[in-house]
Amino acid sequence: MKENNKYMLHLTIILQLLFCVSCHEPDNNNMKENGLFTKNIKVDGITRRYAIYTPQHMETSSVPLVFELHGGGIYIEDMTGESGHKTPYKLWMELANNEKFIIVYPEGLNGTYNKPTWNDCRGDCIVSSGADDVHFIESLIDEISTNYNIDQNRIYVSGTSNGGFMAQRLAIELNDKIAAVASVVAAKPAVSKCSSPTYPISILFMNGTDDNHMPYNGGTIGNPPNPDHGSVFSTNETVNYWIGFNRTDTIPEIYTYPDLDTTDGSFVQRFSYKNRNNGTEVDFYKVIGGGHSAPSIKEQYSSLFEQYFNKQNHDIELTTEVWNFFKSKTLNH
Repeated sequence: MKENNKYMLHLTIILQLLFCVSCHEPDNNNMKENGLFTKNIKVDGITRRYAIYTPQHMETSSVPLVFELHGGGIYIEDMTGESGHKTPYKLWMELANNEKFIIVYPEGLNGTYNKPTWNDCRGDCIVSSGADDVHFIESLIDEISTNYNIDQNRIYVSGTSNGGFMAQRLAIELNDKIAAVASVVAAKPAVSKCSSPTYPISILFMNGTDDNHMPYNGGTIGNPPNPDHGSVFSTNETVNYWIGFNRTDTIPEIYTYPDLDTTDGSFVQRFSYKNRNNGTEVDFYKVIGGGHSAPSIKEQYSSLFEQYFNKQNHDIELTTEVWNFFKSKTLNH
């Protein structure tokens, strides 16, 4: 009997130790797994790719989560810099290290050109995939929240071009989970298959007045304009829509950024519309003379790129400006 009791006592201790290890093992692993990783997740029976970067010395308390959505035809390796191309978006990782948040680069499915695209709100666009990308991003939020301690009130989405349109869709259809979005070189679709958002949400727009692919004054997208890519309202109409929906101040605070690079043919003004009652904000970065690209000081595109997409602004850093907008925003419902 005594031997049996000793055996049971030892077994109980071992099981308790195993139970404690299994409780804490995910956190320990997650704290060690810092750096950039490309992973897969199955959504709606389809294997989807995404890259995730977790900073060193990440806080044990909950941290923000930022998604960066690529433009049409862009792979996640192009976004992270692993392909060797210039990319302002890789600078998110530097910011994540300094500010302690997780950055995720999801990848869309192939559209008609056999390159990654997002199924955004454009009802007259026929070149993008028909995937349920809202469900994809929602699934990623759930997956990452399971493995990391994510602050559910501080989840953000930024996107450029096709990704900027998709960010607007998420502002509408994941309105209950996302605190703020940034839509770069994109505008409100003139023909939309999306409804209206349920709750006010902070949103940033950053558009160039000399964009030769996404017309600043509205119209058909493409260079040359191609009805297959859909159509948009003007940038001013887009910004005014969100000002009205969020019920922000209609008189903005205006700031003109120093023209650090006088050779880039552009400069930037920021118009900030705030709502002091519900805490939402609409910011509009008007890149005067800017083309169809994300502004950057550190990651400057080639002259060949600018021949096709027009001028890139070198007076501000996209990721820094977007993070400065995001970091004070929380889910307000």
